[in-house]
Amino acid sequence: MQKEPSNEEYNEYVKQITPKHSCALNCVKAFLIGGFICTIGEVFSQILQNQFGLGKDDSGSYVSLLLIALSIIFTGFNLYGSIAKFGGAGALVPITGFANSVAAPCIEYQKEGQVFGIGVKVFTIAGPVILYGIFTSFVAGLIYWAGKLFGWF
Repeated sequence: MQKEPSNEEYNEYVKQITPKHSCALNCVKAFLIGGFICTIGEVFSQILQNQFGLGKDDSGSYVSLLLIALSIIFTGFNLYGSIAKFGGAGALVPITGFANSVAAPCIEYQKEGQVFGIGVKVFTIAGPVILYGIFTSFVAGLIYWAGKLFGWF
């Protein structure tokens, strides 16, 4: 029968197997990946404005759609996970990370069918973000409405 490890032994074991991370290196990686995604978006924006004659607002909308599409394609080919693992928040915070969080469960659970697979799992990660985003905008709208009603704004 094995002896239970003491707290000190257990803490030492946990310390040995816990991966070591460099905060500075992680920040640099996030900056590089996030900056690269933003650079791609800016290149798309300039092409849409200069080559296709779109305005700044219209090109911004198309750039968002293109970045979302690229994110979903990279997720489908199982590449976005590697990018996110390397770049951390640099890949997960922009709109591409949100598209990945919606597309990944769809791809993973597609074999369980349209309703019980994709339909149930599609908003596993993105659902809380959408819920609290809508709720926060509702509360902000109420505050704005009250402010206009009482002359605060």
